[in-house]
Amino acid sequence: MLITSEIVDLNTPTGVMRTYVHRPKHDGKVPAVLFYSEIFQQTGPIERAARLLAGYGYAVLVPEVFHELNPIGTVLGYDDAGRDKGNADKMAKDVQAYDTDNRAMIDYLNAQPWYDGNLGAAGFCIGGHLAFRAALQPEVKATACFYATDLHTNIIPNQPGQHSMERVNEIKGELLMIWGKQDPHIPADKRAELYNRFAALPGLHYTWHEFNGQHAFMRDEGERYDAQLVNLGYQLTLQMFGNVLK
Repeated sequence: MLITSEIVDLNTPTGVMRTYVHRPKHDGKVPAVLFYSEIFQQTGPIERAARLLAGYGYAVLVPEVFHELNPIGTVLGYDDAGRDKGNADKMAKDVQAYDTDNRAMIDYLNAQPWYDGNLGAAGFCIGGHLAFRAALQPEVKATACFYATDLHTNIIPNQPGQHSMERVNEIKGELLMIWGKQDPHIPADKRAELYNRFAALPGLHYTWHEFNGQHAFMRDEGERYDAQLVNLGYQLTLQMFGNVLK
């Protein structure tokens, strides 16, 4: 399937948010996916992942997650400087600001003639957490969270009662939770704590997968990339999106 890519700048309560839109080139209506990046914003690996999903018939929106804190178009490097800046940005943005970011993207989608009204979310690393956060929006029907960081911590700034896991019972769509067993950012005991909290909610619709992979195994650059796990991760994601959004 041929795809097209464009840039839209969306107004949010915390400033203009550049959003990259990758979607099928045909004129028909398609489902959409809010796709959240790592702390580095839309790098080459993130753009390629978004374009891959678009090639399966989805309009994929990639927002600049820290748009309030960087010039428009900022892409951080996969190096110490980029990691330090991205982690500092993560500590400087209240989690509720992502809720208004999501509303801005949903409002944009609702105005597009090519959007069919079926919405999913996905993300890697901090983006896995932000995809989980997007699942709080009632329009989101299916969400794929890859090694979602900081669900088990209270690091990301939040107001009382606003931590993402404090609101997990509000999620009505399907969740796909994928983890790496060799991921030091979400160790085994913390994954177990999260799993037990999920399991205690009988109304939560989710699947849970733990692979023998390192943190960022989906990133097709660097030594942690695992092509077999990448293919499995996309297979699970596309299966869920196909069942729920199409």
